Amino acid sequence: MSPARYDLPIHSESLRRTASAWLMLGLAALVGAGLFSLMLVLARTPAIQDLLPVADFFRVALVIHVNLSVLIWLLSIAGVFWALACRDDRPVWDRFSFWMAAAGTATVALSPLAGAAEPLMNNYIPILRHPVFHTGMALFAAGIFIHLARTSLPWRDCPAEPRGRLTGADALRTGSRLAAAITGIAIFALLASLTSLPAGMGGLAYYEFLFWGSGHVLQFTHTLLMMLSWVLLASASGCRFPLSPRVTISFLLILAMPVITVPFLYLAHDVMSPGHRLAFTELMKFGGLSCLPLGLAVVVSLWGAAPAQGEARFLRAALVTSIVLFATGGVLGFMISGLDIVIPAHYHGSTVGVTIAFMGLTYYLLPRLGFGAVPQRMAFWQPIVYGSGQLMHIAGLAWTGGYGVQRKTAGAEQGLDRIGEIAGMGLMGLGGLVSVIGGLLFLIVAWRALRNRHAVPASQTQAEDETECRN
Repeated sequence: MSPARYDLPIHSESLRRTASAWLMLGLAALVGAGLFSLMLVLARTPAIQDLLPVADFFRVALVIHVNLSVLIWLLSIAGVFWALACRDDRPVWDRFSFWMAAAGTATVALSPLAGAAEPLMNNYIPILRHPVFHTGMALFAAGIFIHLARTSLPWRDCPAEPRGRLTGADALRTGSRLAAAITGIAIFALLASLTSLPAGMGGLAYYEFLFWGSGHVLQFTHTLLMMLSWVLLASASGCRFPLSPRVTISFLLILAMPVITVPFLYLAHDVMSPGHRLAFTELMKFGGLSCLPLGLAVVVSLWGAAPAQGEARFLRAALVTSIVLFATGGVLGFMISGLDIVIPAHYHGSTVGVTIAFMGLTYYLLPRLGFGAVPQRMAFWQPIVYGSGQLMHIAGLAWTGGYGVQRKTAGAEQGLDRIGEIAGMGLMGLGGLVSVIGGLLFLIVAWRALRNRHAVPASQTQAEDETECRN
């Protein structure tokens, strides 16, 4: 029996434009994040850091970088998945949600120019205490909520589907809607925290408690969408993915299942209590293991796969690099024992693993969304360069974390006195610079495809739609 084909059919020109718009927003966020990441690397690299206004410069840059690269980039790719999971046209709704999110992104990126320079380094969504920054974040959140709500609506225009054999596209579409549901639970967690915190509290502690629950839940959205990307990249790169669509959906449900506990965690613990913090830490630490069945199936599909050629070669490079980075971050997560920089080593590995999977997904989608072909040689080396730099960056952080260097510090605050500490942070700086080169290569590859946009025949979209409706 031949393996199922996993792909993401595009059902109309309107949905193609919507998916393209969200992809462009994610790429724009990465451009901004790359600029701020270069500033971060310089602010922590020995010798160079002494030439910069480290304290305020580092923290303001870190806030914008984290929000662009971890929140806006990843949720923009979620927007692509949600657009492609739809099967009916609602162009006014789609344009409204997208432009609201795009306006929020621009406002966040430019907020330092409006005087937003009071950073609060809380976890997950660090904040600049300024109304312009808050407005930008609110606009982006509203755009995401409206978009995921649209994805959750029943389809209007596709004929009723007969019961029959599930397809790979059905599995990916189901996974996309599961991710939308998890994001909805993250929003519930945010609102539950907001209503539980004392009015007028403010300050670092307020935002730490506010985003603790929702930030942990949102990691399940990113992990699930990364798994969908792995399955799609494995199938597209010629791997013999062993699972049927029905089993794949079952594993996706297993991955999403831990978030069912979120309402009970809020009932069991006060938002400001140590129990609340510990409960969500344990949810992420052990609930995250629910991705293992599907992840191992992808790894098995790589074992013995025929050498890849053409497009399959760079898609498989992105897949393998993503698996290595995500696994490294996961292992480091079990090694955390304090507030040192092993913590950022852990989340850099996990988050970059997701990012590289989404980069590979971008290479897969660009020609299918009507853009030009991806330059194959550069697309093959890009995830390798980016991933290698990130591994060096993570190794430097983890190495120096063993000396007790605290997270969210820079310059003299790091207390780099021993040769091992200096060497570790030097490796971190070198890896960061290499990863910046890899990030620039990704943007160059994407740009070369974007500038060669071509019209997609309407018959192709119609054929895809009719095929899926029949299946």
